[in-house]
Amino acid sequence: MIERVQGFYGFTRTLFGRNLAPSMLHRHGAHAEAAARIVWCINNRALGVITGEVGAGKTFALRAAVASLDPARHTVIYLPNPAVGMRGLYDLIVTSLGGTPRFHSASLTAQATEALAAEVDERGRTPVIVIDESHLLGHHELDAIRMLTNCEMDSNTPFAVLLIGQPTLRKKMKLGVLAALDQRIGLRYQMPAMTKQETDSYIKHHLTIAGRSDPLFSDDAVDLIHATSRGLPRSFNNLAWQSLVAAFTEEKSMVDESSTRAGIAESVATD
Repeated sequence: MIERVQGFYGFTRTLFGRNLAPSMLHRHGAHAEAAARIVWCINNRALGVITGEVGAGKTFALRAAVASLDPARHTVIYLPNPAVGMRGLYDLIVTSLGGTPRFHSASLTAQATEALAAEVDERGRTPVIVIDESHLLGHHELDAIRMLTNCEMDSNTPFAVLLIGQPTLRKKMKLGVLAALDQRIGLRYQMPAMTKQETDSYIKHHLTIAGRSDPLFSDDAVDLIHATSRGLPRSFNNLAWQSLVAAFTEEKSMVDESSTRAGIAESVATD
C-alpha cells in the first residue's frame, strides 16, 4: 500500500518519514527553542528538564541539538527506557565511557561518578546524560539523579543531565519530597504545539522533502488536520497520512476535506 500511494502521488521518499537527517527536520518555533535550550544546558553542564505532550517533537529537538555538538568535545549517553532503574543508568554510563560495570551497587555508583569525572579531566570531553521518558522515573530514582550531580562539595558538575518527558514530570518535580532536585534545575522548557501558520509551513516542508513542490492538501484539509491533531507533529503526521490514503482509494489528485474526514474517522476507529 505504501509503495502504491508513493507512486500515485510521485513521492521520491516516504511522506513524514522518521529517518530524516537532523538538517532535514522542520524548524518550527517550539522545535528551535527546545534545541537551543538543550545546547545551552549542555554547554553550561546544567540539569535541564524538557517536557511536552506525546508527539510534540521532544526527541526530534534532542536529535537536532545533539547533531550540532562537536563529538570531540562531548560524549552523549542516551537512556531511552528509564525502567532499567538507576543500576541500569550506572551500567550505561560506565559502559559508554569504556569501563566494565562493577557488581555491587555501591561500588558501581562510585565507578559511574569516577568515570564521568575522568571523561572531563583525562579526555577533555563533557558527558551529556539524556534520560528519555523521564516522567516514568520514581521519586527514589529522581533523587538519585540529584545525588549524582552533587560533585566536589556542590561546587561543580562535570557533566550535563537532560530529563526529557511528558508534562507530568514537571508536576512531579514540584512535590515537596523532590524540592532539593527542583532547586538544582538550571533550565526548564515546556514545548507548545504548532500554531496554524507553523502547521502550514510544516506540511509544505515535508511535501518538498518527499518530492512534491505543489500543494497536495487543500486549505480546508490542512485546517481540519491541524484542529484534530491540536498542532502536535506526530498526530498531524498520522492523520495526514490516513487522509492521503483515503484520497488515494478514490484516486483523487488532491487531499480534500471529505478525504480528510474519512482519514480521521479511520484513524479514530483504529486507535
